Amino acid sequence: MSRQLKKWQGWLLFLGAMVIVFVLGLLCSSLLERRAEVVSVFNNRRTPMTDSIVAQNEKFAEDFPHEYETWSMTEDTSFVSKYNSSQEQDALAQHPLMVILWDGYAFSRDYNTPRGHRHCIEDLRKILRTGSPGVDGQKDLQPGTCWTCKGPDVPRLMREKGKNAFYAAKWSDWGSEVMNSVGCSDCHDARTMDLKPARPALYVAWARAGKDVRKASHQEMRSLVCAQCHTEYYFEKGTNYLKFPQDKGLTCEDAEAYYDSIGFYDYIHPLSHAKILKAQHPGYELFKQGIHGQRGLSCADCHMPYIQDGGVKYTDHHIMSPLAHIDRTCQTCHRQDAETLRKNVYERQEKVLEVRAKVEKELSTAHIEAAFAWKKGANEKEMAAALADIRKSQWRWDYAVASHGASFHAPQEVTRLLSDALYYAGQARLSIAKVLARHGYSGEVPIPDLSTKEKAQKYIGLDMGKLRQQKKEFLDTIVPKWIETARKNKRFITQPI
Repeated sequence: MSRQLKKWQGWLLFLGAMVIVFVLGLLCSSLLERRAEVVSVFNNRRTPMTDSIVAQNEKFAEDFPHEYETWSMTEDTSFVSKYNSSQEQDALAQHPLMVILWDGYAFSRDYNTPRGHRHCIEDLRKILRTGSPGVDGQKDLQPGTCWTCKGPDVPRLMREKGKNAFYAAKWSDWGSEVMNSVGCSDCHDARTMDLKPARPALYVAWARAGKDVRKASHQEMRSLVCAQCHTEYYFEKGTNYLKFPQDKGLTCEDAEAYYDSIGFYDYIHPLSHAKILKAQHPGYELFKQGIHGQRGLSCADCHMPYIQDGGVKYTDHHIMSPLAHIDRTCQTCHRQDAETLRKNVYERQEKVLEVRAKVEKELSTAHIEAAFAWKKGANEKEMAAALADIRKSQWRWDYAVASHGASFHAPQEVTRLLSDALYYAGQARLSIAKVLARHGYSGEVPIPDLSTKEKAQKYIGLDMGKLRQQKKEFLDTIVPKWIETARKNKRFITQPI
């Protein structure tokens, strides 16, 4: 009986080993086949590139049809989520108190939720923040640096004109040059298709921190090509040179310490007179503070999942919310059903929004109360503590809300920042109340009706009708000239959106 059992076990082991060898053989064959496919594509490119930067994205379509087709889909804005859908949404209409917080800065004019990469140039042209240079004698509101992350024409221009000249130019100077929206050469070396960030600011920031971007792993690169743009930055005063404030680290407080060390501020608030730091979109930094970043995931793992098409496996370049394809994103690691995972995301977003609303009310009130105190005769020494707290509060609030997807990327960190912002805003209001008391006022400071974007913009003195009319004329008369000049210079293949 024992011999028969042993014989049976032997046959079982033998058959099991054969199955394992067979499966491994299939895997090896598949890997070799895919590697051969990749090698074949690169060795037989119909449009081989001799330059690392090729601005016209269409030139990659024939050799990389799957990637190009899915990249083209970033033009699609049909995805709908409870928050942060693909459609352009008026963020100031949703959160009118942001108008007060950004008084004195162009963001108080217009601030929309982002659309896909195919729309980035169009959206920059039409946003009221860029003004209407050339209309009614208007000059540029923004420097040429504002084009930096809008497409592969930018690294081309930096190479042709020099980085310093690119940054020093006016925004309108590059209007007829930047025609191709974010695409292939922004993230890939066109010759080899290796991942390679095209913006110098990332390399400079890492070098100042003693690191070399070129030595980053492939997995790190799958985030760094995003981090060259989706990050906190500032324009150096006098040169408008683009820099990342990462010398002291990647946290909100690290960036604040850096800015404080060089005495930097973006603008002085007209109401409170506080020296304000305007956060841009510290997506990479906050992603690194969250659980997915800490566990070694990359941006591409969730926003550019793989697609299997027959025997071909490729990266989906339709960069969008992971909620659009939960089966290829969240469920590759998490075993819960799609509806549960979606609900988890919404719950995190809702909790962050609750705290955000409280901060915006408290902080906008602090600005208005500070303005009231100045009118009552307050002096700079009396107001110093309140203004420092307003600066701290607004920096933490803006850092938390300006980052795309932060309420999911790092909900604990974002909630912490908003909680601190609420505390500092409260401290500022307390200091202002004491100042007012010293000047003989102990009543409630009158707060205007700021329940809509229109009311808030009127309160800070913006003539929105005039600004919109000027922008319409700009889009109807100036932009077509840019496009025509670019067409003559063969800057694009397909008519820009």
